[in-house]
Amino acid sequence: MKIRPGAVSLVRFPQADLQIGKYRPVVVLASLPGPFTDWLICAVTSQLQHEIEGWDETIYETATDFGLSGLKAPSLIRIGKLATVEARVLEGVLGEIGEDRLKGILKKLSGYLLNHIG
Repeated sequence: MKIRPGAVSLVRFPQADLQIGKYRPVVVLASLPGPFTDWLICAVTSQLQHEIEGWDETIYETATDFGLSGLKAPSLIRIGKLATVEARVLEGVLGEIGEDRLKGILKKLSGYLLNHIG
């Protein structure tokens, strides 16, 4: 499987204070324009208690796309934990989330950004 939007990959995700983070799953949201192979990603955690209700996306074992995701436990897609990374730092592909879930995440993120200008 190749890197594409909706892919679940592993990356050493930076902490909010820019210290080196630990390897964690991420959802690849989009390739970014320009001469580089940069991807916009968001963090995934199995720590469901960190959910920001109405914002983050939880993927449970009963979800139709859970088995395809490559995740080992119910997980929280942290829409607000974003990073831009070069393709070379993405450590393969574990699986992918469903297209409807990806579209919902992108719609939520873009809507938030558009509604919080200025």
